[in-house]
Amino acid sequence: MISVYKLKPKFQQLLTPVLLFLHKNTVTANQITVSSILLSLIIGVLFWNADQSEWFFLSLPIGLLVRMALNALDGMMARKFNQTSRLGEVLNEVGDIVSDVIIFFPLLKFQPESLYLIIIFIVLSIVNEFAGLMGKIVGKERRYDGPMGKSDRALILGIYGVVVFFGAEISGISLYIFGLIILLLTISTYIRLKKSLHEA
Repeated sequence: MISVYKLKPKFQQLLTPVLLFLHKNTVTANQITVSSILLSLIIGVLFWNADQSEWFFLSLPIGLLVRMALNALDGMMARKFNQTSRLGEVLNEVGDIVSDVIIFFPLLKFQPESLYLIIIFIVLSIVNEFAGLMGKIVGKERRYDGPMGKSDRALILGIYGVVVFFGAEISGISLYIFGLIILLLTISTYIRLKKSLHEA
């Protein structure tokens, strides 16, 4: 299925100079992971307060791009420089789920007409990540299959931030947007679980 995650190898190549710079300055994989979680908290706070300044909506595309970079860098750092650990894995997995909830939560404030769909979206995002983890538990590897994985959700929310910043009104179509996202999340979760069981 189509997913932004398939661009990850190219993205990692672009980040290699940054990786080497961080390693040279003794930055660890776990420090990068914690930085990503703290950044997510900042994004969530800015997003929540975007009704006070429309500029805060830009924290979504900018902040989520940086977060994606940090998420790639911590894994690269751990693998390349032998920094893998159980603590790092827990920080990465739990941190991603907590970060997503923090960042998605303000949608309830700005799109109240889609309240229940947004709640379902947040819950399914968590389920989707657990479905990915099941690949590691019952199969051979952690699953990242789309079409609405973590990277795809970040892209959608980044686009949302840009669109709203420029004054677009999506209240009239938000039900359809979140309905489609929920459908894609359901498909993604099904694919992850199916492939995990197949590998098992």
